[in-house]
Amino acid sequence: MNSLLPGRLGLAEARIPHADRHGLLWLSRGNLYVEDGTLRFIAAESDELKAGNYAIPYQGVSMILLGPGSTVSHDALRILARHGTLLAAVGEGGVKFYTAPPMGQGRSEVARAHARLWVNEKARLDVARRMYALRFGRILPHRDITMLRGIEGARAKETYRILSKQFGIPWHGRRYDRQDPEGADAPNQAINHAVTFVEAAADVAVASVGALPPLGFIHEDSSNAFTLDIADLYRTELTIPLAFSVAKKVLGDPSLQLEREIRKKAARRFRQMKLIPKMIDRIKELLGVDDNSGDAKRL
Repeated sequence: MNSLLPGRLGLAEARIPHADRHGLLWLSRGNLYVEDGTLRFIAAESDELKAGNYAIPYQGVSMILLGPGSTVSHDALRILARHGTLLAAVGEGGVKFYTAPPMGQGRSEVARAHARLWVNEKARLDVARRMYALRFGRILPHRDITMLRGIEGARAKETYRILSKQFGIPWHGRRYDRQDPEGADAPNQAINHAVTFVEAAADVAVASVGALPPLGFIHEDSSNAFTLDIADLYRTELTIPLAFSVAKKVLGDPSLQLEREIRKKAARRFRQMKLIPKMIDRIKELLGVDDNSGDAKRL
């Protein structure tokens, strides 16, 4: 049987390629189960992992991300819960987030830092301004959140216009009807799908560090407002270009299925740019959590 070798997170030299320093372990196309008290994963042959029976070092992993084609036993869920290891079902490459794991991972530093910043009006605005600075490439002098939202809205419209011209696709403005999502034109449908996929990646990042999804610094009211904040940091860099590139491809070949094409491309891009680890680093940077401090070090 194949085994994972020990290391800082129990992942060093592992044959499973999607492990990283944040303690995320990606598994797909196999069966997660318990044998003689050991968590194991029987993997089928895939592009990411060779067929085999792997021992999983769950006590040194923050979250297991279980991809398509996988099953999990009741015993596996029990042993993960006992040791505070999170488990989430995700789409290929992290483009979907199907479960919301409970809090209570044995650490609270990120959540406490998040709450302290959010409850203080000045600190909350400062974090929002830093988020806008990351999106604009510079710090704006404005200290009114409504004005900042207005500036971002105008910037988004200009981004749509520039990228539609760059990709050579028709653009008649952002249109989205929640009652009829399929009624939009191809570019708008592509944006809807891309937004959903990037938000799923942000869901994984927020859950894995134990931040508080409802406490957004820019978005409000939504139960996943902070997730939306993080996803929006990548709108210009990733979301819109991804959507327009696939929309152009589908408009050129109507036989292609839009959602499937953008899901496949999103999964590839997420892996290439290591999106979720980047989001994790960005969250801790915004919340002022030091990787070298006690609880955060185990993230």
